[in-house]
This record gives sequence, C-alpha cells and structure tokens, in this order.
Amino acid sequence: MARVSFQPTSPARFASTLAKRWGPTLGIWGVGAGTAAIFLLSVTPVVKKGLLVNVPLLGNYYEDKTPASDKPF
Repeated sequence: MARVSFQPTSPARFASTLAKRWGPTLGIWGVGAGTAAIFLLSVTPVVKKGLLVNVPLLGNYYEDKTPASDKPF
C-alpha cells in the first residue's frame, strides 16, 4: 500500500507556479475583454475623443469630419 506524504511548499513557489499556469490564459482573456469593451464603447463621444482619436493608425478613422452646420446640437 502506498503512503501519502505531506510536502510543504513555500508561498513564493506556490505563487510562481500559479502565475505560470494562469498567466497566459488570463492575459488572453484580458486582451479579449479589453478589445470587446473598446469595440462596444467606440460609439460614445468620451471614448471616441479621449482614446480612439489619439491612437496613431486609427485616429483618422474616428475623427469627426461632420461640418458644424450639419450637427443638430
């Protein structure tokens, strides 16, 4: 019959093992959630003016080129 032996591990080793296992997965989910949030919030003026216009390659796409005479408010 096999004997079960308890082998204590240090908290630092436990944390590094946990980070190695879950780090890439949480990173991929974080990038996906951030992309979805930017995509869904891109129609709001605060996100459009404050964030998306300042992105170097995408800034021209999100600039408001509507003349002032055509804006209702």
